[in-house]
Amino acid sequence: MDRSESKTYYFQPFDALVMKRILLIAFCLVGIVGTASAYGLYLDCPASIQAGLPLRCSIDSDLPAGNTFDLVLYYSQYTATEVSRQSVTIQEDKNTQYRLFDTQGLPGGIYKVETQLKSTGGEESLRSDSVTLKIVNIIDRSSEITITSPATQTLEEALRIEGSVDKLSNEGVQIEVRGAEGRIFGPQYIGTKTDVKNDAGIFTYRVPVTSPGTYEVSFNDSKGFIGIKTFEVAEPPTPEPTTVATTVPVNTPRPVTTTIATPLPTTISPLSPLLPLGALAVAGLLGAGAIRRQ
Repeated sequence: MDRSESKTYYFQPFDALVMKRILLIAFCLVGIVGTASAYGLYLDCPASIQAGLPLRCSIDSDLPAGNTFDLVLYYSQYTATEVSRQSVTIQEDKNTQYRLFDTQGLPGGIYKVETQLKSTGGEESLRSDSVTLKIVNIIDRSSEITITSPATQTLEEALRIEGSVDKLSNEGVQIEVRGAEGRIFGPQYIGTKTDVKNDAGIFTYRVPVTSPGTYEVSFNDSKGFIGIKTFEVAEPPTPEPTTVATTVPVNTPRPVTTTIATPLPTTISPLSPLLPLGALAVAGLLGAGAIRRQ
């Protein structure tokens, strides 16, 4: 009679085995529910950009429509300094949204763009693969441009664009001119002449303008954007009217001369010596007559 090998089987109590499986399923369900309840937020910006060009960032998210948060640009050197802030509101269609940051006038260096959810615990509700921070290197090349034409020009001479670009030699530079009404010239390459002293590229060009105002000239070369220079165009000074001195006759009233008739002088003529003698003679005659009558 074959003897079968006896095998011993050990069974865990039914209740303990079931309990472990229930706990495992519960943990899985918690993980699934937790993942399903979280939202994604994905920020994307270029790694580097030339100063003066707009910094364009995209935002994708499946947050509920109406959810609003801030997108903040920081200058990140020793400490983070806020440069600009914009608001983003999620829409029903969940389409990609874009935001532009102006970098004109910003110094070159390291910057960061960060999303800031306004709701309490908002960051904790995001999925682990969310991207809420981007580092951007802003490259400032504006110092490579030297302008020698006046920054303020009269309408008669404007717009004279003269100067040089470091190390450009005779490769040429592309310019574009914009005024209050938009683009008025370019983008167009203009020739440059090599400066034998430092290999700079010297340029001179005139773009006629018809109205006073502020004009911005942007410069590009084969390596990309260099910078923007601003010019002011003013009306020519109004000539002062020439004043011709005129002599106005002054009518001086003539003095009225009153002529007073000068009375004729009364001249008392001395008595003629004959008159006394005549009187004496008459008296003598009268006296003689009286004597005779006696």
